[in-house]
Amino acid sequence: MNEEIIEYSHHYVPLTRGQLVDRLRATLKPKRFHHVLRVEQTAITLAKQNGVDVEKASIAGLCHDYAKQRPDQDFIDEIHAKGLDPDLLNYGNAIWHGIVGAELIKDELGIWDEDILNAVRHHTTGAAKMTKLEQVVYMADYIEPARDFDGVESARRITATDLGAGVAYQTKHTLEYLIENSKPVYPKTIETYNAWVPAYEGKIK
Repeated sequence: MNEEIIEYSHHYVPLTRGQLVDRLRATLKPKRFHHVLRVEQTAITLAKQNGVDVEKASIAGLCHDYAKQRPDQDFIDEIHAKGLDPDLLNYGNAIWHGIVGAELIKDELGIWDEDILNAVRHHTTGAAKMTKLEQVVYMADYIEPARDFDGVESARRITATDLGAGVAYQTKHTLEYLIENSKPVYPKTIETYNAWVPAYEGKIK
C-alpha cells in the first residue's frame, strides 16, 4: 500500500503528522502501530471518494486506536474523572478504547475537534447519526488491507460504491458475530443497526 503523507495545516492537532506518528509508535505495539497506519491510508482514500477533509481523516485514522493497549484501570479512572456514563463500567476495552479513548486523546494529544473525536468514539459501535468522517473511519478500520475475514471483500466492494451501505453491512455482520458468540451488545450498536441496516437492506445482500 503506497503511503500518502498529509501535511497538517489546519491546527486540528498541535503536532505535525510525523510527531503524531512518533507518539503512536511509542504508545502502541508494532502490530497495532502498523494497523493504524493502514487505517489512516484507507481513511484517506475513502475521504477523497466521499468529499471528506483528508487531514481530519488522517488524524482520526491514526488516532482511532490510540488508547487500545492501555490498562483497564486507565479507562476506569477516566470514566470516573470525566463523569462518563457509569454503564460503561459494565463493558471492557473493545468499547472503552473508542468512547473513553477519545477523552484521553483530548487530554494527551490536544485534539479538540468534535468530528475527529466522534470518529474515534464511534469507530467500533457506530452511531445512529454519523458524519461522513465518522463513516469513513468506521469503515477504514473494518476493511484496511490486512483484514482477512469472510465477507471482507464484499465489505470493500460495497463501501467503494456506497459508504452508507458499507456502514450498514459492517453493522449487520458485527451484530451477527456478537450474537453468535454470546458477546454483550453495547446499546449504541443496536441504535446503529436500527438506523442503518433497514435503510440499506437492498444494497447489502
